Parts: sequence; structure tokens; C-alpha cells
Amino acid sequence: MSKSDNKDPEWQQLSDEQWRERLSDEAYYILRQQGTERPGSGKYLSLDKQGNYLCAGCGQPIFKADHQFDAHCGWPSFDQAIEGAVEHRRDMSHGMVRTEIVCSRCGGHLGHVFDDGPTDTGQRYCINSVAMTHQDDV
Repeated sequence: MSKSDNKDPEWQQLSDEQWRERLSDEAYYILRQQGTERPGSGKYLSLDKQGNYLCAGCGQPIFKADHQFDAHCGWPSFDQAIEGAVEHRRDMSHGMVRTEIVCSRCGGHLGHVFDDGPTDTGQRYCINSVAMTHQDDV
């Protein structure tokens, strides 16, 4: 949910102030402060999209809609990311050990991945709707 569309900035070099200018308050909280939206509140819970989902921070394609499934967890879920689009980081917050997913271009927090997915990949990427946008919504 970008407020402005600067041409190709050095994503990893943006200051906190620059991120605050670019993002809505909610997107800043999710992407830059590792926040989580309320379960069931996300715009991309339905499975009616085709094409790609993009990082809301920088516009990088991160997930294909045909890899989305309904995990009944309250957040959009995917069984795989676009190759090279995300990085996995160990997250030990809230007294748990999880794997955080961040955008490989801008480092924005997207959500977490779990090894309990129902498809052949065994993965469930649990992603905040606010952290992404769909190509048709750009």
C-alpha cells in the first residue's frame, strides 16, 4: 500500500523515514515492524485471483495465485513462493521458534512459513494481506 511510486530506489538502503512516507500506517506496521494483521481481516483470503501477488513495499512478484489454498487459518496461504522472491529467517519472538518470510528485494516482513501444508510441498506460507498487493490492484 504505497503512498508514492519512486523509480527503482535502493530498497535495502531506504531510511525508516522514507519507508514511513512510502507506506500506509498499517503497511508500515506489518512490513517494517514485523506486525501481524488480525486473522480473517485480510483482503486476499478468497481464492478468486489469477496472476501474481506482489510485495506491497517494493512491487516484487512474490507468490503466484495458483499456489494459493484455503488453510482455514485466517490468512492467505500459499504452498510455495516464486523462486528467489523471499528469504527465510529464524524468528524467536513471542516465545516461539518460527520461520519468518521476508521479501528478498526490500526485506519487508510478509509472514511465516510452516511445515504443515496439505500439498506436495508440505509448506504453508501464511502471509499478511497488507504485506502484498495483487497485480490487478496496482
